Amino acid sequence: MKRSRAVLHQTTKLNLNSEIAHLRDLDLKGLRVRWQSVLRRQAPSHLPRHLLFAVMAYQLQANERGDLVPDTVHLLKQIASKGTPESAVRLTSEFDLRRAVLRPGTILMREWKGCSHRVMVVDDGFAWNGKTYDSLSKIACAITGTKWNGPRFFGLRDKPAVEIKT
Repeated sequence: MKRSRAVLHQTTKLNLNSEIAHLRDLDLKGLRVRWQSVLRRQAPSHLPRHLLFAVMAYQLQANERGDLVPDTVHLLKQIASKGTPESAVRLTSEFDLRRAVLRPGTILMREWKGCSHRVMVVDDGFAWNGKTYDSLSKIACAITGTKWNGPRFFGLRDKPAVEIKT
């Protein structure tokens, strides 16, 4: 008999919660053994128990529900390298501007070498010249014949950074 999606999701959630609860009960040696079995490498010897637990709990959740998308990882690395609250606010504000939601029906226009190009945002991507594309970069490449960052080509990344006063 096949289980419903709701039952499977609930079972998965219970399994994940019970696995994390089990991690809480492990001592340092037990966490290192579990680290080896999940991550397929030795646990760093310098990490204390609470950090081993946190990394393991995160990894179990990421394995079950999916990890961060690459853009978010890149943003977090930038924030970590800058190190000040002001730079973190600036970087996240810029990130939010780049992530402006394009709703279906939105028309993007760009003039290239004297020719005007209109792209419509549709449910499954972008429509241009009677074809649907999954990215603006593919359309920019088709228009110019060279690789472009699609959002930048259509002016979506040229917005000024928001000034935040503290």
